Amino acid sequence: MKHAVRFVNGVLGSLTVAIFTILVICVVWQVVSRFILGTPSTTTDEIARFLFMWVAFMGAAYTLGQKRHLAIDIVSLWLEGKSLRNIRIAVYFIIAAFVIVVMMYGGWQLMMDTLQKGQVTPALRIPMGYVYGAIPFSGATMLFYCVVLIVELLDPDSPNDTQTS
Repeated sequence: MKHAVRFVNGVLGSLTVAIFTILVICVVWQVVSRFILGTPSTTTDEIARFLFMWVAFMGAAYTLGQKRHLAIDIVSLWLEGKSLRNIRIAVYFIIAAFVIVVMMYGGWQLMMDTLQKGQVTPALRIPMGYVYGAIPFSGATMLFYCVVLIVELLDPDSPNDTQTS
């Protein structure tokens, strides 16, 4: 399991760095072309918007896997031991249900409908479904992390942050 997590972390990390690098280059070129050359680039503006969407979704998945996602922890501050473990398992099941229904199923439907209708981006003329592919992709990654985190919490030999001394 640890090898799979390391592999997914490596792929997400590498993709995020690569996409973010291209995103920064596009934004810098946009500024240069607009304010120095006086002719704004329409393609880099569109590329930056779509890459930002991909980075945001992949970053959300990676953050979940690192247990650094946004959480309201007022209840978990009152709990410890098995109660804390059980509430965390329930939270990961709720996240997994949302991911399956909204991101994977809904995102896949959105991506496929858009590809079938032939909608393309205005400047680059690439299929809009590829842009929307970030939703089911990150959803599948989030589901993977939810399963890993639930298995870790259920494993009595696994060191996790729910054990108190």
